[in-house]
Amino acid sequence: MMKVLLWDIDGTLLNFEKAEKQAILTCFSLFGLGECTDEMIARYSVINQSYWKRLERGEITKQEVLLGRFREFFASEGISTDRVEEFNGEYQVRLGDTVCFNDDGYELVRELKAKVKQYAVTNGTYVAQERKLKKSGLDRLLDGAFISDQIGVEKPNIGFFDSVFAEIGPYEKDEVMIVGDSLTSDMQGGNNAGIVCCWYNREGHKRESTLRIDYEITDLQQIKDILGANVERQGFVPQGQR
Repeated sequence: MMKVLLWDIDGTLLNFEKAEKQAILTCFSLFGLGECTDEMIARYSVINQSYWKRLERGEITKQEVLLGRFREFFASEGISTDRVEEFNGEYQVRLGDTVCFNDDGYELVRELKAKVKQYAVTNGTYVAQERKLKKSGLDRLLDGAFISDQIGVEKPNIGFFDSVFAEIGPYEKDEVMIVGDSLTSDMQGGNNAGIVCCWYNREGHKRESTLRIDYEITDLQQIKDILGANVERQGFVPQGQR
């Protein structure tokens, strides 16, 4: 019986792409950097993701991610890198200004509140994530939040999950499920921790991974099928029945 859900935030409960785009546009305006096109944002996103993956592999520090991505992006676009640190500071704040749930995620978390314990598990910065949780109302629905900045280690490192279990109390590993969109962060982290793994594959990407994935969903509402909430939803297929 599932007793605990560990929710990833960016890209899972919340639409990170929309928040990222608006935060960058706002900061470009505030810093007088001119127009930031969709193509520029797409190029930044690729750079950003590459830095976070390097962090997950333990190759660089969080600070190197936060500043290095903007230095590389600005340099590639011919923009001065003199104010990168200031730009990043404002960007962290603005990331929390745009809140857009995936698949009626707020209503889902609210509906499941009386059924299971629910916690946020995120690699985002404390400034951005605290703001998102508060503005979205998730801080009042969830039973707690674990942010890598506070823990001092990132997903998928087992140390992150050790900190989670030390806080939430004793549960069997098969009573805890992580729900996330990232194979390298969420699913790898779940594998490292030995807990149940549910991959949120919203775009229907082909899975090219040897990771253990117990459930694969394309809509967050399918979580209710996994929990046996007696709802009629289509499309959920347990991994063993594929």
